Amino acid sequence: MIRFGLRLTLRGGREAATRLVMTAVAVALGVGLLLIMLAGINALNAQNGRTAWLNSGQNGPSQPGRVAPSADPLWWVLTTDQYGTRSIDRVDLAATGPRSPVPPGIPHLPGPGEYYASPALTKLLRTTPAAQLGDRFPGHRIGTIGPAALPAPNSLIIVIGHPARELAKAPGAGQVTSIQTGTGGNASVGFDTTTIEIIIAVGALALLFPVLIFVSTATRLAAARREQRFAAIRLTGATPRQVSVISTVESSLSALAGVAAGFGLYLLLHPLLLAAPSFTGQPFAPGDLSLRLADVLVVAIGVPVAAAVAARIAMRRVQITPLGVARRVTPPAPRAWRVIPLLAGLAELGYFAWAGPPKSSNGQVLVYFLGFLLTLAGVVIAGPWLTMAGSRILAARTSRPAALIAGRRLGDNPRAAFRSVSGLIVALFVTSVAVGITTTILADHGAPTNRAGVGDVLAESFIVNETASGQPISAVAAVRSQVLARLLSIRGVRQVAVIHISPGGATAPRQDESSLPGLVSCAQLARIPALGRCRAGAAVAAITVYLGQAGPHSAQAPVLPAASVSPQRLQRLPVETVLVGTNGSAAAINAAWTELEVAFPYLGPPSPVSGTPSQDVYGELQRLSEVVIVASLVIAGCSLAVSVASGLTDRKRPFSLLRLAGAPLGLLRRVVALESAAPLAVIALLSAGTGFLASQLFLSSELSETLRPPGIAYYVIVFGGLAASLGVIAATFPLLDRITGPEAARNE
Repeated sequence: MIRFGLRLTLRGGREAATRLVMTAVAVALGVGLLLIMLAGINALNAQNGRTAWLNSGQNGPSQPGRVAPSADPLWWVLTTDQYGTRSIDRVDLAATGPRSPVPPGIPHLPGPGEYYASPALTKLLRTTPAAQLGDRFPGHRIGTIGPAALPAPNSLIIVIGHPARELAKAPGAGQVTSIQTGTGGNASVGFDTTTIEIIIAVGALALLFPVLIFVSTATRLAAARREQRFAAIRLTGATPRQVSVISTVESSLSALAGVAAGFGLYLLLHPLLLAAPSFTGQPFAPGDLSLRLADVLVVAIGVPVAAAVAARIAMRRVQITPLGVARRVTPPAPRAWRVIPLLAGLAELGYFAWAGPPKSSNGQVLVYFLGFLLTLAGVVIAGPWLTMAGSRILAARTSRPAALIAGRRLGDNPRAAFRSVSGLIVALFVTSVAVGITTTILADHGAPTNRAGVGDVLAESFIVNETASGQPISAVAAVRSQVLARLLSIRGVRQVAVIHISPGGATAPRQDESSLPGLVSCAQLARIPALGRCRAGAAVAAITVYLGQAGPHSAQAPVLPAASVSPQRLQRLPVETVLVGTNGSAAAINAAWTELEVAFPYLGPPSPVSGTPSQDVYGELQRLSEVVIVASLVIAGCSLAVSVASGLTDRKRPFSLLRLAGAPLGLLRRVVALESAAPLAVIALLSAGTGFLASQLFLSSELSETLRPPGIAYYVIVFGGLAASLGVIAATFPLLDRITGPEAARNE
């Protein structure tokens, strides 16, 4: 039977060859996307593994990846510096003895006045004026950090040595007895990859679902003719097992060809993926974007096995009731239980939006992936039942022949009707999810569009702790006049303002950990108008500064409330923050940044006010979502075209009989259009609404944010996709004219 199945597949004429090629192409797309997703996750884990040593100084329980503790602890301070839009991971350390642990990538610990720098940072230091960057780092370079300690080839990392007595007094210093070597990332060093991994997994799922629908559509090309052929084979004496072998051979052959082509597609795209920026904003090292043996075996074996199972399921009617197939018995109507998976997926996402996400990164990836998988599968599973409900309404409330025929046909086989538009329904869900998430993330974390000039202000905060009553504790009692003079002498610096701690505690409630309330001199604030302006006659004002994010400000500079503190008393209050207003030039910002770090060592680098240090990362996410949207729409369009053409081919005899009975060709065209447009219209609104609801639940749970309404681009995409779908349906009308001639009405 295997040889017989091969003969039917390879020598079955143009119809069999078309089906074989289409299925192989669909499988190749799915395999290529799956391999790219697996390689991307492996690359993220590899980058995180080389980042783990930077987390050694964090407090918490011992990590399983730590090496044996050392007898001599290592004083450790980790900060994230910045040059332009690039982050610099800075590690200040001091050995307490000869057996202090040594981080990876360096032969030995640097002594006081020495440092190691990554190759990219070494090059940057060599080509940048010292006043803008090099003066931040005391001492001289004694070596280069090796690749084992670099998350990416262009990582900017520096390890600086200090005397133990000096570093022990630095705020935030801790003792490290072992270097963490396990995998894991942290938001304080680079970008927290948990959200990235979730979006990659959901994005891959969003691409794979249209591909799987395309595979299903391609395998069902001329499904009616094949069912009749297999039914005839059954009636001549073939057993159900033999028919299964024949259909399995056909599907496995196309799946094997598609798997081979999918691996070829991955190898073809691999150099392009290496050259492109990664999802974390940093390029992958050459060995990161690779596949493990387990990945290769799962894809190479799992896809053909899945294709064989799908073929067996697709031909189950032939195996059970060959006479029913031959007589075209109407399949049973779908039941209402089909909406249960959709409700279960939304319930799972809703539970974590209410209870909060799991604590572990792997747990978050798993629950959100399963939630979106269940919701997306629920949309597909509920589609036939919703199509049937809509078709019954259409047939009951129309008197036009085309709508009546279309409604009855949709009600007879809603599964086939929904299958033709399922790719577009999934693409619409994917588009709604992608636009909803990225629009909200970019609105809350992207470049502020309503605060021109705020990003040109640097803020150095001195708050190191707070009392039990919430009173901020500052590490700086006063800022020396020499420091203010040096800052003002920098070309491009317009003003320096000092914010002091209110004597009664926080002047305004802290809305989050990045908001700093305090008191400021109106005379100093006058030359930094983007942060606010004082009331007429006020000498001191209360101000809240938002560091490192776009704060909830209006387009106009806010009017600050006056404070009942005299300018003389203000100067005696502890300092909370120093604000440096610049003209926005890179040279001025970098020079002021360097001066602040030199003047206030170990207090961490300054922060841009309402800046966007992660803007590049979120930009990558936006581009990823655009790729997902475009790819899913293209694949869905191909699936629609194949499905409509296949449906016409399977029904050419009934349509020919209708034409012989006097039905005009225009009536048949309206029937074909309604059979595709009706389920599309019924489920499109539900799919888009479900996508936005799932986005809101994810944003509320993972990021504690509220969904922002989509922009005009979303509506252009949606209506453009629907218009293109109608165009695809209309493009099949010439085929309808050719295949419904009198010769097609004969008995076969």
